[in-house]
Amino acid sequence: PSWNAAAERLFGYSAEEAIGRSVLMLIPERLHGEEDDIIARIRRGESVPPFETIRRRKDGAEIFVSLTISPIRNRAGQIIGASKIARDITDAKVAERRIRFLLREVNHRVKNQFAVILSMVRETAKHTSDPMEFERRIRERITALASSHDLLVTSEWSGGSLHELVRQQLAPFGHAGQATISGSEMMLRPVAVQALGMAFHELGTNSSKYGAFAHRGAVSISWTISDEADGQTFRLVWEESASSLADASEDFKSRGFGSVVLLRVAPQSMNGSARYDRSPGVLRWTLAAPMASVIAEGDSEDSGNPAGG
Repeated sequence: PSWNAAAERLFGYSAEEAIGRSVLMLIPERLHGEEDDIIARIRRGESVPPFETIRRRKDGAEIFVSLTISPIRNRAGQIIGASKIARDITDAKVAERRIRFLLREVNHRVKNQFAVILSMVRETAKHTSDPMEFERRIRERITALASSHDLLVTSEWSGGSLHELVRQQLAPFGHAGQATISGSEMMLRPVAVQALGMAFHELGTNSSKYGAFAHRGAVSISWTISDEADGQTFRLVWEESASSLADASEDFKSRGFGSVVLLRVAPQSMNGSARYDRSPGVLRWTLAAPMASVIAEGDSEDSGNPAGG
């Protein structure tokens, strides 16, 4: 019998500790039958192809190994033992499990995206009779969704900056000079990034057609976190003001998907509520939701300084 330095490093036993002892000391009890099968096959002269299994180190830790087993023969060709070469594949197995977990996560998120896109198609089709207009609206909405997705990918899906999300979603409309952003810097949960991203796109689209952006008015996006009896509450307000505004609130009621996003999808995805109000020269969308449903874990109102843009 032999026990080389590589085996000592892998299993933690010195040659003096290993030689003369049963190989079962390296095999978890639940796998002892595996060794009996190997010995039986070797004795019958059968080959044992390389396989992956689990072995136990001296310290009790279990590791994944790839085993290569070859019969040992005497000069007469008789099988008198077996040679085993074990290769540590623990890191590879951990990586494999991580990849499988990520693939399940990707599959879940892709299905969610498909559901959102199908809803976009369905609701947009209900309120758009012209094929060119339908194609344009769908393209813009999916592009806005992809933009939020890019923000999440950059952070490895841990969340996204609320300031960055607002700027990103307003950029295509080209009215940065008419908009102000105020509120503490904070990281949103992934679900909030997607929901608010869609909401900002619908608000920006409406403003460009009927609201402050179209009438050289002003748009203010602000948010605060306040203490309530049942915990901290996140509040966001999109407010438009201009001397002459079309009845955008009526437009939202008739457009379908825009109102669905603002009054149902966005607030419900964050366990909150929202309302859309109009008064002379002012349009306002207000969202309120529990902070825990909006802000990424570990972040808070004090994680950054108030900023404007």
